Amino acid sequence: MHSVWLGEFMGTLVLVLLGNGVCAGVTLRKSYAANAGWMAITTGWALGVLCGVLVAQAFGSPGASLNPAITLAVAVNTGNFQPVLSQWSAQLLGAMGGASLVVLHYGPHWALTPDPAAKLGIFCTNAAVRNPLFNIFSEALGTAVLVVVAGAIGSRGVSATGPAAGVGPWLVASLVWGIGLGLGGTTGYAINPARDLGPRLVHALLPIPGKGGSNWSYAPIPIIGDLAGGALAGLLLHYAHI
Repeated sequence: MHSVWLGEFMGTLVLVLLGNGVCAGVTLRKSYAANAGWMAITTGWALGVLCGVLVAQAFGSPGASLNPAITLAVAVNTGNFQPVLSQWSAQLLGAMGGASLVVLHYGPHWALTPDPAAKLGIFCTNAAVRNPLFNIFSEALGTAVLVVVAGAIGSRGVSATGPAAGVGPWLVASLVWGIGLGLGGTTGYAINPARDLGPRLVHALLPIPGKGGSNWSYAPIPIIGDLAGGALAGLLLHYAHI
């Protein structure tokens, strides 16, 4: 049963289950974590990345991209685009699976929370200040930082043999935590098209009480920005030989 596709699917599912889960816990009424704030959200997403990477590796994806932008960056860096569509499908479906489990897990809480926009924010991102060009730039910058620093973690310039066994996922989780704290306040730092699009589709499809619209007018921004940032960072890694 081990395969790269299964690893990417399971890892992304766990990532989104825990990431959207912390957003739900902070947002929904009668949750013990209600109003815990931005620090709880950024920490929850960082730990979600850690757990997702470990699960992906255990199920057969040693690279554990969990993110179409990282998959694209790797393809641009290496010149091998063959795995891109397969991994993208696993990541999108895994994100949808994780978001669906969040809907079930918090089942009684949806009807108790009256704000449709707050419910949507559990699933996907939106700009704090709507300005498409700046929003795309914010997403591209955050994603590029993700790709470049992740590349640096495993580079020969940092260590001739790479990080010690088991340390890499913790370093990547710390990186995502830092991006959330330093760059996340403008657009909610999707930095991952599957993490945004998959749960947005689940929000649109499932009968969540009082959910409102899924804000499809914003949906292209974390796709365009994140893929652009990933591709540009992949080029940088390629030509810098990192």
